[in-house]
Amino acid sequence: MQVSHETIYKSLFIQARGVLKKELLGHLRSRRIMRRGKTASTADQTRGQIIDAISIRDRPAEIEDRAIPGHWEGDLLSGARNTHIATLVERTSRFVMLVKLDGKDSDTVVGALIQQVRQIPKGLMASLTWDRGTELAYHHKFTVATDVSVYFCDPQSPWQRGSNENTNGLLRQYFPKGADLSVYSQDDLDQVALRLNTRPRKTLGFATPDDTFGKAVALTG
Repeated sequence: MQVSHETIYKSLFIQARGVLKKELLGHLRSRRIMRRGKTASTADQTRGQIIDAISIRDRPAEIEDRAIPGHWEGDLLSGARNTHIATLVERTSRFVMLVKLDGKDSDTVVGALIQQVRQIPKGLMASLTWDRGTELAYHHKFTVATDVSVYFCDPQSPWQRGSNENTNGLLRQYFPKGADLSVYSQDDLDQVALRLNTRPRKTLGFATPDDTFGKAVALTG
């Protein structure tokens, strides 16, 4: 038997009010007490639509099963004063990259992502799955510059890019909510990414993301 993320969430949340029981809050890393489920109103789900967005539902099966490296998930980590960091996680190895941003507009975000992606060995980023944020409204520009396909999650469905969501939770140990993220240089972000990438993961058989991703790099020659 398999249990979906949605079923687990529903088992934890009180359906009448949509809030977690108080005794469970202490076990949540995010301390989030509210959750908008798949049945959120249509009006909410039509806001901030992205032109020509390709749905995650049209993503090839090979991406879903994590069998082949090179498929990534991404999102923004937000801080005080409208500051943000872009987070990228490779689905097979859980390898993390952090990208310093000077703004949240699509031109700025896409430009920064293009520069970062060009540092990855060719063939090790074939796709990127992103949240519904309009910071990637210019996804066509990103795809043309990098030859990386972009897929978008369903509205209010962060579990569809679970590796990235989990990583963002880990990153809050280094970048607490309310922190001004503009004070961190790209070198600072690289050091935090290195700490996560050299941490053994149970899901990888206690190998590190760095080692696992390094094997994929070696295979590219």
